[in-house]
Amino acid sequence: MKLNKLLLALAAVASMPAFAQQATTPESVVQKMTEPTQIPELMKEPKAAVPAMIATMDPAFYAAMANASMDPATYTRMMAGMMNPALYTNWMSMMADPNVYMKWMAAGMDPNFYTAMMTPFLNPNMYMKWLMSPMDPRNLNLMMQPLNPNMYMKWLTAPLDPRNLNLMMQPLNPSMYTGWMGATMDPRSYGSMGAFINPATYGAMLPQMAPQGTAPAPIINPFDPAVWSQMMTPPAAPVPAAQAPAAPAPAAPATK
Repeated sequence: MKLNKLLLALAAVASMPAFAQQATTPESVVQKMTEPTQIPELMKEPKAAVPAMIATMDPAFYAAMANASMDPATYTRMMAGMMNPALYTNWMSMMADPNVYMKWMAAGMDPNFYTAMMTPFLNPNMYMKWLMSPMDPRNLNLMMQPLNPNMYMKWLTAPLDPRNLNLMMQPLNPSMYTGWMGATMDPRSYGSMGAFINPATYGAMLPQMAPQGTAPAPIINPFDPAVWSQMMTPPAAPVPAAQAPAAPAPAAPATK
């Protein structure tokens, strides 16, 4: 019986798909989780989500997360990401794309997906990591951080950090608002659904709908700011036509 259980465990490990073997470190997962614009990368593809979920089972993940929480640069990166127009583009391209939901539905019916998720629990190395975590140098270094003067200096000098100063001036930057407006009107922000708001989609249909021998009407893109600026431009005054030269007066009759 014990031999059969061992063979089943070895078979599960051998059948683990290749995407669970990707080199995803706990530090890289923490880096993406603290960057709002990169979080969708962990959820778009089930094959990319599996290594990230496996990394969260490693005790080093929680040590890296605790270290990141004590670094003021982490909060600067999070706030900068929340004001970045790429936040809207990356999140909406995931949430509005039906292909993402179809991939997760297919993954929910794939036995290899569950095998990849259960494989770490069959790995004795994971249990050894948790048993040895109190003696892990990363955890010992984490416990010594309250005695590190460098940590307090980072927080004291954070208000003078150029990244934070630039972040405080972002609400006064007009390009931030134009960037957000452009992201909401960009068809690429909506994945495969972006074709419905792309004027080129309907512009390609007009030549087929126009009668034979007539030119299709020009396409007016209401999302183009240049169109509205042209509508507000006053029309030019008409140029008066050049007057024809006056005819010469008839000559007076000669007197005798």
